[in-house]
Amino acid sequence: RVTARRRQRVRRPPVSSEMESAAERQQHHFILVHGNCHGAWCWYRVAAALSSAGHRVTALDMAACGAGPGRAEEVASFEEYSRPLIDAVDALPPGQKPVLVGHSFGGLSLALAMERYPDKVAVAVFVSAAMPAAGKPMMQVLEQDLALAKAMVRPSRWFLSDAVMKGNVLTAERYGSVRRVYIVAEDDATWSTEFQRRMASWNPGTETWGLQEADHMPMFSKPRELSEVLVEIADKYS
Repeated sequence: RVTARRRQRVRRPPVSSEMESAAERQQHHFILVHGNCHGAWCWYRVAAALSSAGHRVTALDMAACGAGPGRAEEVASFEEYSRPLIDAVDALPPGQKPVLVGHSFGGLSLALAMERYPDKVAVAVFVSAAMPAAGKPMMQVLEQDLALAKAMVRPSRWFLSDAVMKGNVLTAERYGSVRRVYIVAEDDATWSTEFQRRMASWNPGTETWGLQEADHMPMFSKPRELSEVLVEIADKYS
């Protein structure tokens, strides 16, 4: 079940695609960003569900991730790591605003793209993802969660000493102006539900949704439910 915490009730399931004609559905462009140590491949179930419903889906590999060329140690900075997303948003034609979706560490890449191009994003959706606060270093999110820090087998891949991560690059005027939704994975054993909601609370105006029985990888544990809620959010904010 998907619950909207702000409304304190169980949400009515969206009408199935069999009952709703293609002409009646809004068509959206979803740009999907994976978490650390993963790649575009992790979204295959969600991407298939969204595409079959008629939506456009772009699942990206961050630098030296997934099927992308190169090795992690060759990526010099967090901005270079996030370049595939930044370039994808920059290349969008005028008037086309995608729904950005980031999972886990991918939320920090979303934040950087939101700061660069706040007027080119319909809504940003953080799926059990790192959500930094405007005016604070992005690495503060990682420092706040001890469980995540203990899982850093290869710290160099988290860019903890990177200038972008340590600087106050996110502003309320740009990053803070983009509409955003946080999807809380209710059974996440990596980031507690309390920590996920705390990150959302750092960003005024964030709408929080709960995805029940979803672990830290809801694209695997609850792909259909995640796909449905992404479409419902896109319909609301487009």
